[in-house]
Amino acid sequence: MTAGRKVLVVGSGGREHALAHRLLASPSVREVIVCPGNAGTQSTPRAYPHKVLRSVVGDPVQWATDEVVDLVVIGPEVPLCEGLADRMTERGLFCYGPSQAAARLEGSKAFMKAFCKRHGILAAHDVVLQNVSQLDEALLQFATPPVVKADGLCAGKGVVVAESFEEARQAAYDMLTGASFGQAGTTVVLEERLLGSEASIHAICDGHRALLLPAAQDHKRIYDGDTGPNTGGMGTYAPAPVVTPEMIPTIQTQIMDKVVQGMRAEGTPFVGTLFAGLMISPEGRPVVLEFNVRFGDPETQVLTQVTEGDFFEALLQAAQGQLQEGILRASGEHALCVVMAAAGYPGSPRKDDVIAGLDAAEGNDNVLVFHAGTRDQDGEPVTAGGRVLGVTAKGSTLQAARDLAYRALKKISFAGAQFRNDIGHRAL
Repeated sequence: MTAGRKVLVVGSGGREHALAHRLLASPSVREVIVCPGNAGTQSTPRAYPHKVLRSVVGDPVQWATDEVVDLVVIGPEVPLCEGLADRMTERGLFCYGPSQAAARLEGSKAFMKAFCKRHGILAAHDVVLQNVSQLDEALLQFATPPVVKADGLCAGKGVVVAESFEEARQAAYDMLTGASFGQAGTTVVLEERLLGSEASIHAICDGHRALLLPAAQDHKRIYDGDTGPNTGGMGTYAPAPVVTPEMIPTIQTQIMDKVVQGMRAEGTPFVGTLFAGLMISPEGRPVVLEFNVRFGDPETQVLTQVTEGDFFEALLQAAQGQLQEGILRASGEHALCVVMAAAGYPGSPRKDDVIAGLDAAEGNDNVLVFHAGTRDQDGEPVTAGGRVLGVTAKGSTLQAARDLAYRALKKISFAGAQFRNDIGHRAL
């Protein structure tokens, strides 16, 4: 093991703060740089007094080169789909994150659906449209109103779960004509609406194999009871009991392994985090809804708390194509994250509200507050985005983690703060 390793994490959200914190815990890591980061990534956590966490602004490729980093970890999907990992590897850097070609699994839902068909991966029935004239005929292929998905990246908001055929038709029409989501919606996927419970499965991949992490479950709607508009995610917990131990071999061999093998066979080996959004049917059958090509947000906040092992070495091994079995494993603990969002989110989030109580909230060693939409203003954190903080706690049971997270959350305040009171309700 080499001491004094340096890592560059690309991104500015709660996911990147959680990744940076977990990477600092690795014995060989001395410094983590986050580009561009947020108010939480500008200072080293108390738990690591002899290490360095800092933020920088500018071209991440230049920073990675100038700082001679040992590993680059790319957080968000947009830079991956724009080829940032390719630019890093061209500079001779080890990069954890898929190539632009492999990132099409998330960048194009039409590509993803066709890939699943080519490689025998079970996914919901779909019809892909590129023209309004195809819309009425396509809707006739569904017995119930379909889910409408914009083909491209829409920051987690390009999906309409229609309650009627008219709603589905209007949503698809708005996407195809560019009224919704611009260019990202000019190809549309109509997808069969499946019954069951959604779950998130993440795997660390090195182009040859996929190492599964514990299952997580997200809460997308902004209000309690899963009501209101969709968001990027208002909270999550892991492990999620909806994914039983009996399902794991099927998910491993019939979904994740098939993706890795299929991507390699098509000349685009997948290196990075493969994140499968699954629907678990009432009969216990996992069906693919979507693939993402990076760690989820806020799933990362809990997954980093329920795994043990050297996180840096796992990601470096994956980037080198030499992932060792068992490098990471489930800790046996539970974690839960509650997102605190800005006033006006998800429509028009308010900014520049002062955030108070962060030190008090982190008074317990089992609580971490991950910054997302924050910035530093004259030495104090203020809101700077829609999802502001992820209050995360771990415990021996999910109930213990939940109680601790909500106790910590009550110590934090900023004007107009929004959060759900029922994170974890599906399991509890």
